[in-house]
Amino acid sequence: MKKLLKVHNLTIAKHTSDTYKMLLELSHITRYFENGSSDARRNVLDDLSLSVAPGDSIAITGPSGSGKSTLLSIMGTLDRPDSGLVKFRGAEISGLKEPELAGIRNRHIGFVFQLHYLLPQLNLLENILVPVIPVKDSKKYKSAAKRALELLEMVGLKDRIKQRPGQMSVGECQRAAVVRALVNNPELVLADEPTGSLDHKSALQMGDLLKEINQKFSVALVVVTHSTELAQRMNTVYLLDNGKLII
Repeated sequence: MKKLLKVHNLTIAKHTSDTYKMLLELSHITRYFENGSSDARRNVLDDLSLSVAPGDSIAITGPSGSGKSTLLSIMGTLDRPDSGLVKFRGAEISGLKEPELAGIRNRHIGFVFQLHYLLPQLNLLENILVPVIPVKDSKKYKSAAKRALELLEMVGLKDRIKQRPGQMSVGECQRAAVVRALVNNPELVLADEPTGSLDHKSALQMGDLLKEINQKFSVALVVVTHSTELAQRMNTVYLLDNGKLII
């Protein structure tokens, strides 16, 4: 059996767990950048392929400038490959227009960055609910608000909902950013150096939290990181080197 989800003009098949295989598939992805004024170009990603199954936990490591963030941006539809295919739930999405990609991002993908990017003028709960603003359904908004409170309680922040980011620690703000990534109940969470701005203790707590959400909610998790400790928490670790993924 399968359900069909409408994302703007795109129909995506959502399979039940017994037939569902791959959530995200990258096939022969190439992404290059021009080298200044010369005709030469640098292949950051070179004929790269990667599959993410529901509930996976994957770490992507590699030196600065190796293309890790570029790869994560393509996985999250924030960037497009120069060649190759990107499939989400079996549907090819590489050629979709931006409004369609934005719909996929909003409904199915959560993002956690090195900086929390909470809006300073909003309190904690308002920040968490920012991804729900495009939803024009009051019932869905109320449901998301309820989920936000449950998630904030899970990460120990329910008593801080009226506070603004400037009144919170960096670690608290980063935990709030994880909650914001989860508020729309995504199937995939992409985290780009999520512990990069944290002290060692807070980084360990963030690693615990990311694994907890991966296991508790069966959400697929892909983490780009320089942290060996965080990478080893994931089930699969890749090294991105010369545009290729090495396991």
